[in-house]
Parts: sequence; structure tokens; C-alpha cells
Amino acid sequence: MPYGYHNRILHVDLTNGAFEIEQPGEAFYRKYMGGSALGAYYLLRNSPAGIDPLSPQNTLVLALSVLTGAPISGQSRMTAVAKSPLTLGIGDSQCGGFFPAEMKFAGFDAIVIRGRAQRPVYLWIHNGTAEILPADHLWGKLTGEVESQIKDELDDDKIEVLQCGPAGENRVRFAALISMSTRANGRTGMGAVMGSKNLKAVAVRGSQRPPIADRKKLLELARWGAGNLESSSLYGLSQLGTAGIVSSQNASGGLPTRNWESGTFDGWEKLDGKTMAETIFTRRDTCYACTVRCKRVVETNQGPHPLRVQYGGPEYETIAMFGSNCGIDDLEAVAYANQLCNMYGMDTISCGMTIAWAMDCFEHGVLTENDTGGIALHFGDAEAMVRMVEMIARREGFGDLLAEGSAIAASKIGRGAADLTLTVKNQELPAHMPQVKPSLGLIYAVNPFGADHESSEHDSTYARFPERMAELGLTDPQPSEALNEEKVRFALITQYWNSCMDSVNICQFVFGPSWHLYSPSQLVEAMQAITGWDVTLKELLRVGERRLNMLRAFNARDGIGREADVLPKKLSRALKGGKSEGLTVNKEQIEQAKDWYYAMAGWDVNTGMPTREKLDQIGLTWIADELHL
Repeated sequence: MPYGYHNRILHVDLTNGAFEIEQPGEAFYRKYMGGSALGAYYLLRNSPAGIDPLSPQNTLVLALSVLTGAPISGQSRMTAVAKSPLTLGIGDSQCGGFFPAEMKFAGFDAIVIRGRAQRPVYLWIHNGTAEILPADHLWGKLTGEVESQIKDELDDDKIEVLQCGPAGENRVRFAALISMSTRANGRTGMGAVMGSKNLKAVAVRGSQRPPIADRKKLLELARWGAGNLESSSLYGLSQLGTAGIVSSQNASGGLPTRNWESGTFDGWEKLDGKTMAETIFTRRDTCYACTVRCKRVVETNQGPHPLRVQYGGPEYETIAMFGSNCGIDDLEAVAYANQLCNMYGMDTISCGMTIAWAMDCFEHGVLTENDTGGIALHFGDAEAMVRMVEMIARREGFGDLLAEGSAIAASKIGRGAADLTLTVKNQELPAHMPQVKPSLGLIYAVNPFGADHESSEHDSTYARFPERMAELGLTDPQPSEALNEEKVRFALITQYWNSCMDSVNICQFVFGPSWHLYSPSQLVEAMQAITGWDVTLKELLRVGERRLNMLRAFNARDGIGREADVLPKKLSRALKGGKSEGLTVNKEQIEQAKDWYYAMAGWDVNTGMPTREKLDQIGLTWIADELHL
């Protein structure tokens, strides 16, 4: 009997309306665990090299893990994997909420979607069965409207809906997948992939809960988490959400401001989590079975930016991207931009960064009102920012160009616009600055799907949490500002760990080697209790290593290697003001760090690509054969 999973993978061919159920067996689940690694497996198997990400040949995988749906905090996560229309390489993105757990209860561990429907459709998956239903009547509607209508027509308020939104229908390259009208598979444009398949949504409902090997032990761990939350480093996140770090980011000089001209913003207090709590905040929200309750819900009924509880509230990344990075200190306008992204289905990081880049271009005369359709895109103009969010989602006017993302838009504009972009592999940087966190800059460069702040631990945690770091074999704490060989090892090992968490599909706020609620060894205990496997910490790190190599191998098939692992030019400009005054990213230092990183990973130092020796070592010989290594 499988514990923690169904041993059922649903394959959907939208072109001919066919379904197939695969039962890959225990060895498969133990090798890949689920989530990102499982998704990468099916993408590599099903989608040939060199395809257009928006073609029917692209495969979209929605993958859970062996932990999803178990009664413990942090497990209700789902990973979407496909070739990215933004990076043009591997696409990978996670979400939380209630959709992942409900998808597990609907009777499947993953959904592998291929082809393209002739007309708009949605998938209805319930208690081990699947149907394709017409969605012409849902096409073009906002996420909240679609969710309500699907629940009404299927007559069940407890259905969970994942959808592409109008932005995905319009092939916005950074369109997100949205569930609960608030939770996003935000990065790498997975919403555009779903929209390109004429697939409006996936609706799930069920009562098929896989058995747990040792329920008593798991419940003990769950009770430990609930009992220790208030005394943990995670408690601040529980109370203020990620918005609570606006103040500390600003104090450290790491709050992106005016398209990264500075790491300090004069209006930061108006955007801070405490200000939100005292003004527009109404309540905390949560994910399935999670004690942390870190999600913000906001509401206003007055002013030009009415906020509805249905669309949640902004996270730190959103506040920084639409706020300080656009030079805007209007919290309600920032929250409204977040609401629009949830309504239309867009990644707030790429959307906000792209608008900030356009503002920078406008301020430098690279863009004029002739280019923008008469809109003066000045830093600090909240109304212009909000207007651009809607225009991007609808691909109207100048928004049509910005919907390509800043890197592709810059290549079309010319005139030095590319020098003002802040992207890696076409994906916009998140709101953590490598001038202040140097090993994070290395990970931004080498990460297979572009700049990502959740692919490794951040620099200060090595010295701050030595006991938990030691569980991962990291026993030589380094200063936050260092980027020496040991710091590179820290970056790689914690990247393996975070890579594991994205395959086990566990929340990085709840489990981890630093300020998180549970430690790495406690994740091992949870895995053992749920699956009955004699899992070790070493085995989990190997799962993370395997996943990272799979993502890198997907890119290698399309010739994406070291030459794409490049940080943007603007990071070489000295920051202005605050604690980070004068700081830059040193190109030579990054190149040396990349040499160390590739060597430690067992990759070819010259190309940055996995070697046959490494792929053989971690059980991926089939990929080495495909790459003809």
C-alpha cells in the first residue's frame, strides 16, 4: 500500500480530448518525490528540444508530492513546470493555499497536460475521475468571477479552482496561474502556457486521502509546530506577513528603489507591514492545515483604489516592486496593483519590475510619450503605475510591449534600454539585492529559470543559525558580505535543500535550515511518518541535487549554459544612499564564484552544463543518453 500518495498520474491530451492514468510505482516516487523534480521528468520525456513555449508541443505539469494533503503545516504546495515563455528555458513555479491539498484529495498526484483544445475548456477532476468541459462562457472573465461561476455550475462551494486569468489568455509572458483568487504560481509565465492551450482552468474536488504510515508521529510533529510557533523566529511572519521585512530591508540598504538606483526609500514607513496592520489590513489567511496563517487580507471601500477581501493582500515582493522600486509610497495603490494582478493573473514581481524599468527609461529619455501613448511614466506616479498594470494584462497600447517582459521589450526598443533592465535569463530580479547579499547574486546568475530569491538561503543566515546549518554539513559560518569558496559551498548546498523542498513541495517558510519553524531533521521525521520510508537527510539533499540537474539539463538541450548565467549590467553601478551607498556587484568576483560553483556541482566549468559522470552518479543516465554526453 502506498502511503502519502495515490500512485496515479493523470495524463491529459487536450488536442483529442483523451485521458490516461499512469501508475509509475514506489521507486519512481521515492526517486523524484513529486513537485518540481517530477514535473521536470515529464517535461523532459514529453516535450522535444527547441519547441515554442506557446505551442501545443509544450507540456504543462501540475505536480504534488508524497507530503501534500497530510495534516501538518506547510505541505499544501503545488509546482507547475513547463517550458517558459519568459525565460525560453525551463519554467518552474510554486503555489500554496487549498488547491494543492484538494487536488490530492481528488485522487491524483500530478496532472500532465499536452496539446491544445480547439475551443476554450476547463478540466473537472473529482474523486479519481476527469472530464473536459466547455469554457467559452468563462473566457475573458476575471479570476474571482470564474471561480464563483465554476462553483455555481458544478454546485459545490468547496471546489478549488486553478486558472490562467485574462493575462494568460492574452499570452502575457509573465502571466501566473491563480487559485483562490489570491494564490499564485507566479514566476516564469505558467499562466501563458495554460492560456496557449485554450485551457481556462482546472477544478478539483474529492475525498480520497492517501493513508499515512504513522499518523500518531505526524500529529506529534504537527502539535509541536503549533506549540512552538510563538517562540520561533517565524512568529513575526505569522503576525505581519512578509510585509514585515520592509523595515529591515530598508535599514540594510537592500530595499530596491527607483529601478535599483538605491537600496533605501524615504517613504518606506508608509509601505511597512506595521502600517498595513494599522490601516487596510482586515484579517490573516492561511493555507490548508497550516498553523502559521501568514497571508494578508486587506479591504477599503473609499478612494480611487477600492480593495476587496476576495483578492487578498500584498506580500513584501509586491510592495517593493510596485512601491519603492517605482518610487511610490501609496500603500493603497500598491495593494490595488496586487489586486489587479490577482484579478488578471500576473506575476507581481515581473509586472512591477517591468513598469519600474519603463519608468527608468522614461526618466532617462529612452522612452517618450510618443512611445507610451501619452502616458508620462515618472517615478512616484501611482496612477500611471496602476494604469500600466491593467494595460499590460489586456495587452492594450504600450502595455502590449511591456507584456513581453522588460528584457524582450528592451531588445525591441533599442536605444540603450537593455542597460537599464534587471533580468537574468529574461526573468526580472526579485526584491533582494545581491549588492547586499552576494551569494544570492551568484544563485540569481546560475539558477536554471532565472533570478529567484527562494532557490537558496540568504547570506546572513549562515552565521545566524549555525546549529541548523550544521545539519546540512555547513559548519564554517561566513560573514554576510563574503563571497569566498566556502560561501559558494553554502550557496550550492542550500540550493540543493531548497530544490528538495520544491520537489517535496513543502513551504520554505515552515521547513528550513535557518529561521523557519521546523528544522531539516524534522522534515526527515515528517517524511518518515507520512511515507513509512527510511528517508535520510542525505537522501533528501540528493533529491534536490537531482532536480537541479534535471532543470539544468532541460536548458542544456536548447544550448542554454554558462553564457546565459550573467547578471545585469546595472548591478555594476554604485548604489546611492543609505547603508548600501557605493555598493556594487563585482563581475570578476562573480565569475570566480561561478567557477567554484560549477566545479562543486560536478558540471563542466567552461559550459556550465551537467556532465555524464554527474548524471550517472545521481541516477539520471537516461538524460545523459538523451544529451549524447
